[in-house]
Amino acid sequence: MKKRALLSVSDKTGIVDFAKGLSALGYEIVSTGGTAKALKEAGVAVTGVSEITGFPECLDGRVKTLHPAIHAGVLAMRENPEHMRQLQELGVTPIDVVAINLYPFKQTILKPGVQLEEAIENIDIGGPTMIRAAAKNWQDVAVVVDPADYSMVLTQLKEGALSKETKFQLAYKVFEHTSSYDTLIASYLRSQLGAPLFPQELSLTYEKVQEMRYGENPHQKAAFYKEVGAPSNTLPAAKQLHGKELSYNNINDTNGALDMLKELGNDRPAAVGVKHANPCGVGLGDTILEAYLNAYNADPVSIFGGIVALNRPVDLATATELSKIFLEIIIAPAFDADALELLSQKKNIRLLELPDCMVPNAKNLFDMKKVAGGLLVQQLDTQLLNGQDLKVVTDRAPTEDEMKALNLAWKIVKHTKSNGIALAKGDASVGIGPGQTNRITALELAIKYAGDKAAGSVMGSDAFFPFDDCVEAAHQAGITAIIQPGGSIRDEDSIRLCNKYGIAMVFTGMRHFKH
Repeated sequence: MKKRALLSVSDKTGIVDFAKGLSALGYEIVSTGGTAKALKEAGVAVTGVSEITGFPECLDGRVKTLHPAIHAGVLAMRENPEHMRQLQELGVTPIDVVAINLYPFKQTILKPGVQLEEAIENIDIGGPTMIRAAAKNWQDVAVVVDPADYSMVLTQLKEGALSKETKFQLAYKVFEHTSSYDTLIASYLRSQLGAPLFPQELSLTYEKVQEMRYGENPHQKAAFYKEVGAPSNTLPAAKQLHGKELSYNNINDTNGALDMLKELGNDRPAAVGVKHANPCGVGLGDTILEAYLNAYNADPVSIFGGIVALNRPVDLATATELSKIFLEIIIAPAFDADALELLSQKKNIRLLELPDCMVPNAKNLFDMKKVAGGLLVQQLDTQLLNGQDLKVVTDRAPTEDEMKALNLAWKIVKHTKSNGIALAKGDASVGIGPGQTNRITALELAIKYAGDKAAGSVMGSDAFFPFDDCVEAAHQAGITAIIQPGGSIRDEDSIRLCNKYGIAMVFTGMRHFKH
């Protein structure tokens, strides 16, 4: 019986050579529309689908392959005598190879200003039906959705036949492909409808950027995936200019640095030092060099081997200071040529360029945490303060300078793991206590890091004080003002002690747990 291959692709990469290779092996090439035209122009003999179905392509090409003469040839099980008898009775020739890739829905919705009608028109119907049918009958039909597989398929066919393992792998790729395709459609339509933020069934699709040497630890395997259409202000959009491949921990920590940097805004030059996803030094300045030095001097010990994020292009003066210590990563909107040349002399440092790094994160982004057997999904924490809820609760109100420092401390502690405390003075952090199991220990750690700089600083706490011990410790360290959410049943104890010591305290009415 003559062998038959059905080829109908939107992405025509490699299809002519694939068709020629199949023809040379004795396959009859069946095709449709633009694919048939391209093959004929390349000198490949083609049988049109309409010649097989006896029915013309119609509805602007919406209906081409949806016909029993095609699908019966794909779905018939060769080892089932009844199936083969019916094919003979119906005059249907089996189809042995199916090569189809789908309408470019992803490329369409990623175009600026795309309209709903254009997106809908690029939802493929016949293609998914055909490749799913072929994949279901994988033992008898080779189905190819990825042009990268054409060469491998031809090589095995020339050697006699495709292996069972290859055909099963090709079938698997079909269902992976259609699953992602359908998820993109559902996500796009949900965004157009303004449907519930958390649908009853949540499907997600990501594309692999890289496989990594290992995960958090060398014994863990890992890979990095990006969202389809990831925003230009996010880490997947960064361009690596120099250095080794990013590791799992590099990516996680740099994401934390970017979030902290965005929080500081773009009004003034800003620098953030991050270690293990926690800020360890945060600085503002009149120049990016001054901002970096403020961040560095906040904690010269912890920043070593860390990540630095900057909201201004890196100039030579700043690069000179950055090059004095070991840093894993520097990420900035740009690097001056002489700064890049200098920093590139350090073999192991990674330099990342992200022009849109200061564009705020969209409010509808998901923050997700995988747990065994489930997935926690929430909106990204893009709020900082609700001005109407900001309330001075002590006899003394913060001075203007204290209020500026309190605002900085509040921004820092929002991005510090809970229980978190941040101390700030002027344009910089002076001590940060992250991720402790009780709040007083977080404060004691921040005071320890600050040393003599704790005196005259202000404190930010990501959640309320359950006891007045933090106020007592603040007084002993010389801290002059506090910003915290409030809401404890013991708030009055803390307020009373602040009044006794002349410490100003502000309640935000909003907490920022970060686990």
